[in-house]
Amino acid sequence: MRTPVTLPKVLSPSDVDRLVAALRTERDRAMVDAMLLGGLRRCEVLGLRLEDVRSAERKVFIVDGKGGRQRLIPMSARFFTTLARYLDHERPTDASTDAVFVVMRGPTTGAPLSAFGLDEIMRGARRRAGLVQASCHQLRHTCFTRLREAGMSIEALQAQAGHASIETTRVYLHLTNDWLASEYRKAADLIDLANMEAVK
Repeated sequence: MRTPVTLPKVLSPSDVDRLVAALRTERDRAMVDAMLLGGLRRCEVLGLRLEDVRSAERKVFIVDGKGGRQRLIPMSARFFTTLARYLDHERPTDASTDAVFVVMRGPTTGAPLSAFGLDEIMRGARRRAGLVQASCHQLRHTCFTRLREAGMSIEALQAQAGHASIETTRVYLHLTNDWLASEYRKAADLIDLANMEAVK
């Protein structure tokens, strides 16, 4: 008997807006965009190297994805715009690492940002935004849910996510069905209300 999979919460557009507004630097916005718009895992964001960013192609190369799988994936233009602002104005010029995202102040300035550091950034943004939930994994999950809702094929979603098995990706089919049912109920309720008003 298959154990039910517990899925992380999908963030609403308003929650996403509040979270992004609470971020303090272009670096932090670029990291959130990578997860929210490209579906990168936390470790993939932190593992990005300068040479992995293909700005002209609007793609990023994931060298070390889950299970050691590599992939070249498209990314939103917004990510590259935000990333360029970070690289041009915030990233320490004397950083001795090729990691894209680095510590910007304190005794470890210029060192690669750690998972703990990214988690702290997310905690602070959640607190300022007044959100109970908004983890790195929820951003990734929100990305794929929205892409599926917008009509992206399940095979394309699998490639974007870096899933080894299409079965892992199929969960987004069920999520879309739930979303569709919810949207239908809202629309049907409005129609019923309009019909009742017409009868009066």
